[in-house]
Amino acid sequence: MVLFVGVTLVVLLLAYFCNTGENVQLHMDSMGPRTISVDRDLQRKGPGGMTRQQALNLWICGGIYVILASLSACRIASGNDYWVYVDMFNLISQGRHVSSEFGFNALVRLMQYFFGTQGYSYLPIFGLFSLLTVYFFLRAIYEQGDWFLGALFLFLMNGYYFSSFNSVRYYLVLAIALYSSKYVLRGEYLKFILWILAASAFHKSVLVVIPLYLGANWLAGIRLKGWHYAAGAMLAASLVFGRDMYRFVIFKIYPYYENSMFDTVDYSLSNIGKCLGTLVLSLLCYRRVIRDNRRNRFYFFLNLGGLALYTCGAFIPEVSRVAYYLILPQIFLIPNLLRGIENKIIRRLLTAGTALVFIAYFGLFLRSAYDVNVRLLPYLNWIFN
Repeated sequence: MVLFVGVTLVVLLLAYFCNTGENVQLHMDSMGPRTISVDRDLQRKGPGGMTRQQALNLWICGGIYVILASLSACRIASGNDYWVYVDMFNLISQGRHVSSEFGFNALVRLMQYFFGTQGYSYLPIFGLFSLLTVYFFLRAIYEQGDWFLGALFLFLMNGYYFSSFNSVRYYLVLAIALYSSKYVLRGEYLKFILWILAASAFHKSVLVVIPLYLGANWLAGIRLKGWHYAAGAMLAASLVFGRDMYRFVIFKIYPYYENSMFDTVDYSLSNIGKCLGTLVLSLLCYRRVIRDNRRNRFYFFLNLGGLALYTCGAFIPEVSRVAYYLILPQIFLIPNLLRGIENKIIRRLLTAGTALVFIAYFGLFLRSAYDVNVRLLPYLNWIFN
């Protein structure tokens, strides 16, 4: 636990010096204006056409990437499904049937071609997934986060990074989904769909983001009328009264979930609380931060969908596998909401209160990491263990 806390503090300290404002963002896009101001000296371009702040940003992000990717890539026997994946690698090498998608199987075979199938040959495979997952998460936060420190803080406090030590296929495609959401906001829908199709070769659950993200983007770009609210209410009601229909479709895609240990009704109170808190804060800041900002409206509707799914769709096996695609962008929305509060005293109080809530959540997450069903702690690595 001390290692996890220490790494988190070091990474956040580095992130403090990273400014992804409008004047320093290396990867500019059309997702909306950025509002962070910077020192003019840091904006002066050097011989290569890069400002000092841009260069500093790249060095900082590079350092953060090395720290996070190294901690993940060097783990061994960390995660409740670590040895399940090792067994899966062995089955793939033997040409036997596995339930994983063809892209994952092909990548594992490629790694086994170079590193063999004996001994600790599974370590480079886990390492590759760690490098890719951290890269897509960090790049998404850098490119889409108006407040880099705030977005990274929420990403770490929610446990998304440490949870990626488990379910490596899912967290890779979750990172890709977050990264590719920028193409939806830019209106580059073909790029978005191609990225999601590529990701689905590793975990087909990611396909749900195509209608979800496109739908949220459509809602963000129009003025809502009465029939929109009625349609939303009917959709939520269908989750309550049409469970059998949804379960039939789900079990056609994932037949092994039916009557399994995951086939239960599970209300995630912590995630419902986060969605409700984000919704309340959004409504308080709606006129100034959300109403005329399409990007924030996009995140707002995703959060609303996540809330509906957690409250009305709790019967879905492992509902968070779908809901995380909707609530992960909270790491962008919440900092934007807090920074949009005009009253300085209220802004500071709400920012401090929000930080304390998520720090407490992070503490509970670390305590649960010792659970046999999570098994993220104690952390072991192949260098010293």
